[in-house]
Amino acid sequence: MADNPKKYRLDRTAFQARNASEQVNYGKEHSKLTWQERMRIHQYLNSIAYGYDLDNPPRIDKTVFSARSRE
Repeated sequence: MADNPKKYRLDRTAFQARNASEQVNYGKEHSKLTWQERMRIHQYLNSIAYGYDLDNPPRIDKTVFSARSRE
């Protein structure tokens, strides 16, 4: 993904305390985004939180995690 990191910036002035009904409306606004847009935002925020390059995410350690079929 070659998204511009400056495309998604955390606006610290945008957050407010909300009651339950206001929060429901907030979620409806963001549900208008496509799942691809939400996934790109999710990937960007994870890269910031865990400190990895968005274009080079870490690989899963397959010695720790494995998949097997159920019997």
